Amino acid sequence: MIRPLGWLTALGLVAGLVLAFGVAPREELQGNVQRIMYLHVPSVLVAYLAFAVVLVASIAYLTRRGEAADRLAQASAEAGVLFTGITIASGAIWGKPTWGTWWTWDARLTSVAILFIMYLGYLLLRAMIEDRERAARYAAVLGIVAALDIPLVHFSVYWWRTLHQPPSILKPGPGTMPAVFLVVLLVNLAAFTLLYAWFVTKRVRLLRREHEAFA
Repeated sequence: MIRPLGWLTALGLVAGLVLAFGVAPREELQGNVQRIMYLHVPSVLVAYLAFAVVLVASIAYLTRRGEAADRLAQASAEAGVLFTGITIASGAIWGKPTWGTWWTWDARLTSVAILFIMYLGYLLLRAMIEDRERAARYAAVLGIVAALDIPLVHFSVYWWRTLHQPPSILKPGPGTMPAVFLVVLLVNLAAFTLLYAWFVTKRVRLLRREHEAFA
């Protein structure tokens, strides 16, 4: 299962790259720097997905104490931290030519930074506690609490005054993005989602083997 998923992921990433640089037109106002949207937006949406999986898996673990749910939560949290890091880095690169600064403490950027720190803390908590069951239990609680920041991140541009533009997709009302931009964005989102699934599947298998080795 992992190998076909890996090939499909690679194909999706290549297709997304070709569309982003070879098919999508140059944006009139921002120019070529706008193309980073095809990295930035999919990365944050996949981070949302990863942390939503952490939330559901954490609830499942606390309810049933299933080790499979705990492994899924850990693997998804690791992927979520990775994609959030990509979001922050790509946003800074995009922000410098458009806002004139790499970083500003507005509501969107600050809430994303808090999200990143909380899930780094989630992984650190798991690493610090030697007792596996206690580490899983404490991490599950933190995974549930940290997920409360996701709607804060997404809707911060509506609730507070911020430099950051409103969401390109997953927003109230009809979309305003030109069709060609939307298609390229969705292809890259699908590719990043496949990359997330490949990473989590592979990581869960490694975590299961580690557990069996030390059982």
